[in-house]
Amino acid sequence: MAILVDGNTKVICQGLTGRAASYHMERAMAYGTHVVGGVRPGKGGTQHLDVPVFDTVKEAMAETGANASIVFVPPADAAAAMIEAIEAEVPVVVCVTERVPVLDMVRVKAALEGTRTHLVGPNSQGILTPGACKLGVMATVHERAGSIGIVSRSATLTSEIVAQTSAAGLGQSTTVGIGGDPVHGIGFVECLEMFVNDPDTSGIILIGEIGGTEEERAAEYLEDLNCDKPVVALVAGRHAPPERRMGHAGTLTVFGRGDANHKIKALRSAGVHIAPNTQLVAETMQQALE
Repeated sequence: MAILVDGNTKVICQGLTGRAASYHMERAMAYGTHVVGGVRPGKGGTQHLDVPVFDTVKEAMAETGANASIVFVPPADAAAAMIEAIEAEVPVVVCVTERVPVLDMVRVKAALEGTRTHLVGPNSQGILTPGACKLGVMATVHERAGSIGIVSRSATLTSEIVAQTSAAGLGQSTTVGIGGDPVHGIGFVECLEMFVNDPDTSGIILIGEIGGTEEERAAEYLEDLNCDKPVVALVAGRHAPPERRMGHAGTLTVFGRGDANHKIKALRSAGVHIAPNTQLVAETMQQALE
């Protein structure tokens, strides 16, 4: 079992005929992901990568029975693509687009209210259920099916921790990259809830970083939960200078808020096992499981 996507997930790609989408979706298909169609306004009725292309998400859903979409649309149009998928009631939508304007994402968040859609991203590497479904742009070299759920704000660190947990013989149930943008879809709390309720996930790794309040919200949730599954956290950016934007997502600490040490303190007080550094995340999880 897994969360969000599995071997039965039927995927459509918004922006399928673009260069980046073609590159990554071809590799997703080779991995075994069940891609059933694509969406590109004005190219409905054609084929690309041997799957049908539709003018709208609603048409694609009706014809293919898809239950997930991945958005490969430039930043200026990404919000409209996400809202179209939300209005078509796609259960899972992943947006990998970087630099979506913040005000556009505010409109997307408003469109999500009261709907059945789980939005992952934007600026997300996506979701991977090893051996079953790749809905994103992550590498598939070191992943192994297993029992550790990983939810992360950092794509690079996710790849590192996936390799570590595989080498340790733990493997992953599902990895979810929630994205590093300040306004995004589902966050740590929603993913923690799903992993806690997944019978095939025995431990959860949370990869955080400076900026925002995702880690603090996760700590509040876990403090009230009395979770019987070990949670290990790594928070990057302990030595980041304050009030300086870091990385392509522009994470930063401002006016004493959002710093790594505060996040670590909150998570530790909620019973989370804190990995001392990047190299010891899998080892910390092994010790927590024992």
